[in-house]
Amino acid sequence: MTPIVIGVAGGSGSGKSTVVRRIVDSLGDDQVSVLEHDRYYRDRNDLRLEERAALNYDHPDSLETDLLVRHVHALRTGEPVEAPVYDFARHARTAVTHRVVPRRALIVEGILIFADPSLRPLMDIKVFVDTDDDTRVIRRLQRDVAERGRTMESVIEQYLGTVKPMHLEFVEPSKRYADIIVPVGGHNAVAVDLLLSLIRSVTGAGR
Repeated sequence: MTPIVIGVAGGSGSGKSTVVRRIVDSLGDDQVSVLEHDRYYRDRNDLRLEERAALNYDHPDSLETDLLVRHVHALRTGEPVEAPVYDFARHARTAVTHRVVPRRALIVEGILIFADPSLRPLMDIKVFVDTDDDTRVIRRLQRDVAERGRTMESVIEQYLGTVKPMHLEFVEPSKRYADIIVPVGGHNAVAVDLLLSLIRSVTGAGR
């Protein structure tokens, strides 16, 4: 069975991970594979840490999206893939990979997945998680300090320097490609429940 591919996009800190977790919980861990676009940041170990930290990670060119496209194609045809593992503290890929096996549904998640014309046609359902800027900034700040070893100053500097302008240039315009927009983020129970009902009806899975 060709898996149903569900794209979950939205700005940084919009609540994409919350929506993805709700889908996985609804369908069951054994029914869903997940590929995060930010696993696919290009490996720039040729640069010093300070140089890597200064790169623009919010531009589409920072991601090896063609590799993600190949992996989605492979999973759609029943082949497992070895997804990269990225170290956000070092701004570099690790030597290990994460094996992803095909299941009934495949979730592709990331801020820029709808901005790529070669990736969009591979998705059967495209979901955009839409959240106000203030909430997204606070969530990103909390996440990057707690989970990615960043300082508050570096997170704010990156947000003003690249995250906000790239969001306006690439992420926000890509919302027009969405089939479903979930407003107020992943905690919008009504919108998420309607989305889950649609996915369960399409996949035939769920509980």
